[in-house]
Amino acid sequence: MTTMLVTGATGTLGRQVAERLGAEGADVRGLSRRSPSYAVDLRDGKGLDAAVEGADVIVHCATTPRGDDRAAGFLIDAAERAGTPHLLYISIVGVDRLPLGYYTVKRRVERMIEDSGLGSTILRTTQFHDLVLRILSGAAKLPVLPVPSGVRVQPVDSGEVADRLAALALPGPSGRVPDLGGPEVRGLTELAGTFLRATGRRRRVVPVRLAGKAYAGYRRGDHLAPGHATGTVTFEEFLDHRHRHPA
Repeated sequence: MTTMLVTGATGTLGRQVAERLGAEGADVRGLSRRSPSYAVDLRDGKGLDAAVEGADVIVHCATTPRGDDRAAGFLIDAAERAGTPHLLYISIVGVDRLPLGYYTVKRRVERMIEDSGLGSTILRTTQFHDLVLRILSGAAKLPVLPVPSGVRVQPVDSGEVADRLAALALPGPSGRVPDLGGPEVRGLTELAGTFLRATGRRRRVVPVRLAGKAYAGYRRGDHLAPGHATGTVTFEEFLDHRHRHPA
């Protein structure tokens, strides 16, 4: 039986990846700070060797706004000591183009994995529907709903990303694989209207022009993958499913 270690196993993506791998008959170890069996904080790496020992594949879904490279360093070192043959990493479209701190760190982690000598697979995806919903939900707490003007997004369903990761985990290392993007590239202003209708809220959507290189990159579409629109679940379908199956 193949043993799979999934980091971030209680998160939006990691939980789904663990479920899919388990359904395929793998022995799945779910690693997170709150895991009942493999409680590890990747920020200090304590207990990581025991979790990694004997794992055939590590699917690295854990992420944090700060310290992703430090956490990845601990994980790579543990994988090297254990002789793990395959490390699968989820990254983001545009990490090599957008001058954004979080993206810069994600790109650094990609390089760390590529340079480690471990067998690896790296998948980049566009933003999740969940992220777009979180942004719009937060903005809707104001009397008006502000959105960055001229910014388009290509949100993808996290379940489809989980399907792809589970499929990539089963064979051997594949290197950098084709990006996975959502089915549609749409303006944030348009999606804000979709969100308001779906949630029955009434707000005026106000496009706001921002400053900075990162904003300019978003306006250029450096975070998009229109040539890899292989996802199928639209934002409307995602919202409808959320309404019918609230978390």
